Amino acid sequence: MVVVRAIRVHEFGGPEVLVCEEIPDPVAGPGQVVVGLEAADVIYLDTLLRQGWGQEIFPREPPYVPGGGGAGEVLSVGGGVDPGWVGRRVVARTSSGYAERIVASVEDIVEVPDGLGAREAAAVLHDGVTALMLTGRAPVRASERVLVTAATGGAGSLVVQLAHNAGAQVVAAARGRRKLALARQLGADLAIDYSQDGWQDWVRDAVGGVDLAFDGAGGALGVAAFEAVADGGRFVTYGTSNGGFADIDPQAAARRRVCVINALESGPPANDVVRDLLEKALALTAERRIRPHIGATYPLGRARDAHAALANRAVLGKSLLIV
Repeated sequence: MVVVRAIRVHEFGGPEVLVCEEIPDPVAGPGQVVVGLEAADVIYLDTLLRQGWGQEIFPREPPYVPGGGGAGEVLSVGGGVDPGWVGRRVVARTSSGYAERIVASVEDIVEVPDGLGAREAAAVLHDGVTALMLTGRAPVRASERVLVTAATGGAGSLVVQLAHNAGAQVVAAARGRRKLALARQLGADLAIDYSQDGWQDWVRDAVGGVDLAFDGAGGALGVAAFEAVADGGRFVTYGTSNGGFADIDPQAAARRRVCVINALESGPPANDVVRDLLEKALALTAERRIRPHIGATYPLGRARDAHAALANRAVLGKSLLIV
């Protein structure tokens, strides 16, 4: 029997539950393809799901292969799929990803544009979709003051670039000098360390409050970001860095006329929407209009290290597993 290497979770817990094992070589069924991965996407959500969080939105039942896809080459196709897909470079969004080979529905693969590497393509597989979804829900207008928290994370770093490209004055909030320096390189006009007490007051003093905030942190940091929004502004939250969204008082929002949007409250977008956003993210990356910052890469067998680094907020930008 032919086998491939994969990471499996047999029980919810810490990074130590990520175990590298051999599993049967996947076979494409009707409407499916097998993709040999070069790079697997790793996102913070993976670390939460590994602990059993979010079962009502993102159900996972051990044993399972974590991840959500990656970039590589189509190796084989199942019934009803154009054999012309074989040999083409694609990104694939699936319910797993930390493996040498994965099965994906043909509707969930998108061809990688010429000139774009597998690592860069994998880096926008989820975070590029998220960033474009967020700026679609709350379009950035020229000259607006825009706050981005978790500004050097996978999605946040792309939101900073999209807001900068739109002509906004971008205020980036992150933790530590290295992350603040990266935020400035990505296009932030101002950068603030949100580990400092009262950082939201500094933002209000510096720019008079922001017109729009994208909260990639959640929890108490998200509430502080809401406080930095000017009356009549917009607040978009999607972060769960501490396992919870920002808990915004509806009465406070109404009193200040702040429009609050929880971008993930109703779950992931529909598949056709995701596909359109992914195609756009890949095109923008190929055109060098956005640049994913790949801050950490790990061999497949070191998935534990990738999760530990994300949990410790040690990564600048994007994390990938190299297969």
